[in-house]
Amino acid sequence: MKMNGNEIKPGNIIKHQDTLWVAVKCNAVKPGKGGAFNQVELKNLLDGRKLNERFRAAETVERVRLDQKPHSYLFKDGDMLVFMNLETYEQIMLDPEFIGDQTIYLTDGMEVAVEFYEDRAITIALPEQVILEVADTEPVVKGQTAANSFKPATLSNGARTNVPPFVGVGERLVINTTDGTYVKRAD
Repeated sequence: MKMNGNEIKPGNIIKHQDTLWVAVKCNAVKPGKGGAFNQVELKNLLDGRKLNERFRAAETVERVRLDQKPHSYLFKDGDMLVFMNLETYEQIMLDPEFIGDQTIYLTDGMEVAVEFYEDRAITIALPEQVILEVADTEPVVKGQTAANSFKPATLSNGARTNVPPFVGVGERLVINTTDGTYVKRAD
């Protein structure tokens, strides 16, 4: 599917320079002189390279749609992550570099969507939120709850995030997997 260069948004996957790229950041620029353009930071889905590219409104790029198939995370085998297709029960192995920093949120049995392009696994889509327990945090300091303040905390998976002052060790929290931020206390 073709789209104009100024329509590229973060998260779009495009075919550019004969390879697949995901738009990480987009900035629409309208200079006083000359035509408007879209400054896009791209990340290569196959090897992780980054590229800053300028797309004018008149340029067209090919938007790629990936096939999503439900999988379950099984375990880590050496340097690879093993996933099982929930429909065919076939197992695939993915390099953690394809997933990036979000690998820290993978737990045994977690259902994810593995995204394929022409029968080749490209990346995975984790659930937007996960529930984790607070392993370590500072105690509450009296009088610090009035302002919108946060304190550092280490979660059960080893990730670090900032939490409100009322959160203590052992509490279960809902964490956003895209940026690792605190959402709310778990029910």
